[in-house]
Amino acid sequence: MLKKMSLAQKVNVMRAAVMGANDGILSVAGIVIGVAGASTSNFAIFISGIAGMLAGTVSMAMGEYVSVNSQKDFQKKAIIQQQAALATNYDHEYDFVLQKYLAHGIAPRLAKRATEEMMSKDPLTTTVRERFGFNPQEFTSPYEAALASMISFPTGSILPLAAITLFPEQIKVPATFLAVIIALACTGYLATLLSKADRFHGVLRNVISGCITMLVTFGIGYLIGNY
Repeated sequence: MLKKMSLAQKVNVMRAAVMGANDGILSVAGIVIGVAGASTSNFAIFISGIAGMLAGTVSMAMGEYVSVNSQKDFQKKAIIQQQAALATNYDHEYDFVLQKYLAHGIAPRLAKRATEEMMSKDPLTTTVRERFGFNPQEFTSPYEAALASMISFPTGSILPLAAITLFPEQIKVPATFLAVIIALACTGYLATLLSKADRFHGVLRNVISGCITMLVTFGIGYLIGNY
């Protein structure tokens, strides 16, 4: 599947997979730790985790499908808009591209030459890219994005579910807490690599959000189960 995609499309699908795994880890961790706070029954914890995994898998896949389709609708509308603009006012679109290149600090002579080359070669791709920031020849498939989430969410869910089920009774909550923190650090790091964001802050945000989620759900579960 990935061999047929452009680099941008591969990055989008990989980002969906990483975020799906991250959501799987965090969502199911919140569920099983919350239930563990209320009950010591391994069966109740396991069933709750499985239910969360199944619900989250379907929800993530459908959400990704709808989101990517919405993005494609916007892109198609932008392409139609630019086709009309090029047909009715080519000079205005040419000048827009030229001014964008000049604004990026390109020397006037070089900017004019680049604009002439790009507009003569593929004016639609050039103006769409400069106005809207995407390549009209590259669309992320909603089916591939949904499939990536459908696979990655339950894959991420396995970690907290296995940890809370397999660790001994005395340490299962803190051990799961620690395992989830490590996993969230890994997915946070991968997400920053794909988005080229600040690695330290990206990982820190992911870990902190996971800690807050688990503390809140455990606290609520504890209060419900003991009062």
